Amino acid sequence: MIHTRCSLRFAPALWLISLLWPPSAPAVQDDLVALEEQAIKAAVAKIAPSVLRIETIGGLERVERVLVGTGATTGLAVSPDGYIISSAFNFIQQPSSILVTLPSGRRATAQIVARDRSRMLVLLKVASDELLTVPQVVPREEMAVGQWTIAVGRTFDQPLPNVSVGILSATSRIWGKAIQTDAKVSPNNYGGPLIDIRGRVLGVLAPLSPQQQDEVAGAEWYDSGIGFAIPLVDVLRHLDKLKRGEELYPGLLGITLQGNDIYADPPEIAAVQPKSPARKAGLQAGDRIVEVAGIKIARQTQLRHALGPRYAGEQLNMVVLRGARRVEIVVELAGRLEPYETPFLGLLPDRSPAAKPGVVVRYVYPGSPAAKAGLRAEDRLVRLSDKPVADVASAWEILGNYEPKQRIKAAVQRAAETREFELELASLPTAIPQHLPAARRPVQASAAQRPPVGAVNVKLPEETNECFAYVPDNYHPEVAYGLLMWLHEPGDVDRAQLIETWKGVCQANDLILLVPQSADPQRWLPTESDYLRKTLDEVIAKYHIDRTRIVACGRQTGGAMALLTAFSHRSLIRAAAATDTVLPGRIQVPANDPIERLALMLTVAEKQPVGGQRIEEQVKRLQDMKYPIILRKRPGEPRPLDDQERAELVRWIDTLDRF
Repeated sequence: MIHTRCSLRFAPALWLISLLWPPSAPAVQDDLVALEEQAIKAAVAKIAPSVLRIETIGGLERVERVLVGTGATTGLAVSPDGYIISSAFNFIQQPSSILVTLPSGRRATAQIVARDRSRMLVLLKVASDELLTVPQVVPREEMAVGQWTIAVGRTFDQPLPNVSVGILSATSRIWGKAIQTDAKVSPNNYGGPLIDIRGRVLGVLAPLSPQQQDEVAGAEWYDSGIGFAIPLVDVLRHLDKLKRGEELYPGLLGITLQGNDIYADPPEIAAVQPKSPARKAGLQAGDRIVEVAGIKIARQTQLRHALGPRYAGEQLNMVVLRGARRVEIVVELAGRLEPYETPFLGLLPDRSPAAKPGVVVRYVYPGSPAAKAGLRAEDRLVRLSDKPVADVASAWEILGNYEPKQRIKAAVQRAAETREFELELASLPTAIPQHLPAARRPVQASAAQRPPVGAVNVKLPEETNECFAYVPDNYHPEVAYGLLMWLHEPGDVDRAQLIETWKGVCQANDLILLVPQSADPQRWLPTESDYLRKTLDEVIAKYHIDRTRIVACGRQTGGAMALLTAFSHRSLIRAAAATDTVLPGRIQVPANDPIERLALMLTVAEKQPVGGQRIEEQVKRLQDMKYPIILRKRPGEPRPLDDQERAELVRWIDTLDRF
């Protein structure tokens, strides 16, 4: 099958040859196929002594909810004295024993020496005096899109390796860490080499994803024609560190950028995290990064590609524009950032359509820094830290450069007078106010044409999933509405019942209800997270949505999917509420972000059948990461939210724009 697929690449050339020399066309085609097969066999034979079969024995049966197994996998010799590189995916179960079959046929034990936690690789050391064959390496400058690639593994108990053939699709993927091939890549060859037609190693095969960074990220793409490999030339550059047992971590800077479009927006800093390398180096909010390590930077994607391959401990020369002035900065990347805690001023903003810049205070939290300083409802906040405050988003950006216990200056307009205050910021409260004043003033009827209201079908042409929304009949285009995405539990969705349950709540609280449905009514798939993002984008494009109140909610597997989607789409979703569930095993929880805020509410039954202790552990972990999280325990068995609990959820959503 492989050979047939490869020969099709030459079909146009063979057709032309057949026109020029019709009588000999079959012979020409046979010769090309034979040469092709001969070249592939020669390349595989050359690399074969360096490709080693690895057996993992024992360890965990599951990692979170991911079922993992033991068995044979692949490694690549990188040093004659017994060092082998492989994919971290192959060792996720933490095996109790590792056996390597050497070129002589003997088996020897091996130990994990160190891990590359940026590129998800492990370095093994074999307990044997037998010398290993180290392969030739392809230099970066010789890697070209369109060249032959051969994915090689040794998972089967056979003399020859298993092989899949393709081409090199891209030379800079996963933010500059990997190359891409359309050869069939799967657990059968993870950890093995991707070679060229001359038998030289391009890279080490591994599952990878641009959205996640863990041992199984990207594994769902196996055999899809989307495969990745870490260039071996990059691995060898840091091999001595790994041999010394030093773990390699991705280099972190500690900044948040303005805007939501990484492909179009310039890399202008919105917030510099306290205690981060960026803060220590002198980077400031408002700086625009224009150069990294001599590479010109104009878009956020270019910055990600410049930083993506870097490790913790590396020093970078950067150039930023601070106003019209060019500033040169040297920063040392870190492997870990101090968890960021969102500071709290103690204000809830009024949501009336704004007539002029500033944030009108709707409510002052009792006992908060704002209350202690004497701020009042109906004050208009106009400056923070000597910077103008135009709206809630700008207030969040300014506060994103601070943390609790730091002092900040504030200025408000009260009637015709401007008053200045200095406050010590606090931590976000966990209590939800029982009573709040109206979120906005009444608005006059608008002559502007309204989009559809009531029950509205939301259909994406490229998706088979069903989806509908409920838009309040009193929808006003000048009012910003919260967007509540409700994800169903297993079973059919009762559309009429859901609308009846939420109709009054949506009308009274300026909310739009969005109800996407899974393709399979009995379960959600992690890959449907991107579909859910598309449904949110579809509603945002047609209605006036308050970006601070976009919430993913759900119960049981719907709740787990809400959490997964919220963590996966931090640039859009500001909160997640889940009932009677735990965090899915595949969630890689990102660090709490100064600008892309995410608040969490978990509601669980005291008689939760499974996962009770696990929920406690997860909440503790999220608290340690400084996420604002509320845990509600209720007596009895798991059940849907009652009216009182739903009212509390709505009050919580009503406070998401606090600061």
